[in-house]
This record gives sequence, structure tokens and C-alpha cells, in this order.
Amino acid sequence: MEIGITEIKNGIGLVLNGEVWIVVDVQHVKPGKGAAFVRAKLKNLKTDLVLEKTFRNADRIEEAFLEEKRLLYQYNAGDFYHFMDQETYEELTITREQMGESIHFLADNMEVTAVVFNHKIQKIYLPTFIVTQISETEPGFKGDSSKAGTKPAKIVTGAHVQVPLFINVGDWVKIDTRDGSYVERVQK
Repeated sequence: MEIGITEIKNGIGLVLNGEVWIVVDVQHVKPGKGAAFVRAKLKNLKTDLVLEKTFRNADRIEEAFLEEKRLLYQYNAGDFYHFMDQETYEELTITREQMGESIHFLADNMEVTAVVFNHKIQKIYLPTFIVTQISETEPGFKGDSSKAGTKPAKIVTGAHVQVPLFINVGDWVKIDTRDGSYVERVQK
């Protein structure tokens, strides 16, 4: 469906050159002389590329009806990741390429949010924080404190993270999935 420039708002989806973009920021400008226009900052759903674009009254803008779904991760088979829609119990599949870097923090039975356009998953968003167990790291020593530095560790999902020196194998930690950083140790 085509929309006018006055209907462009933060958070809506637009289709430009066959790709789906989300409006991140929008400015409606009405100069003293000349026609009004809209300056928008757009983010590509697949590539996360940010683009600034100016829309004029004559531009044809196609709105993308984006739907958010709660999905449950089930399993992966080769390069395909299988999720179950928690409302319809339908199975949805996406590729390793579509998952991007989030595959490193994806755990069995994890609930994720998916953005869907035309019945196809465009983007998967993991929870911001996950609680997971350390599977491999060098042993900590008595007297190590959180201020002394970090060491590499591997969590049960297979991702490598930096943790404080006092963290040992078997400890439960909270990890920020946006950048893979250690947040805190958790009692489980």
C-alpha cells in the first residue's frame, strides 16, 4: 500500500528497491519557500545498514506491514534453523546467513522475537541478556578479583566471551547478546 510523506513515522516499515527498511528517525520539514519534505533515517532489516533519505510529495512510498512473532528455537539441521511459532505452532525455517552473529548465543528452547514480512522472517532478535553456563576456561585462583582483568571463556552455546579471572568452569553468568560482553555472575 502506498502512503504519503505525512504518514511516515518512527517504527513503520517501508519497501525501497525491493528491500525492507524500518524508519528509525523522521523529520517533517516545511521550509518558508518551496514544498514540504521528509528527511528520514532508515535501517535495513537484513543488513542493518543505516541510510538517510529525503522524501518529497511526488515520491511513491510503499509501506511494509511488519509483524512481530514470538518464536521458540527448536533445532538446526545443517545451515537451516528451525523455530516454532508459539501462537500457531507452525514451523518456520531460516538460514545461517539470516541469523548472522546471533547464532553464537542461540540456545535450545530459547524464545526469540522475529520480524515477519510477507510470511518470511526478515530478522531474529534474541533476548538482550541470557543466563548461561561456562563450559571452558582457565581455572581461577584464590585472590583473583573482578578488577584484575579478564580471560577468555567458552559458554555452552559455543560462543567465546571475556570473563573476570574469578569465573570457573560450571559457573553461571549473564551475557549481553548485543556485543557478547560479560554482565555478572549468577547463582543458579
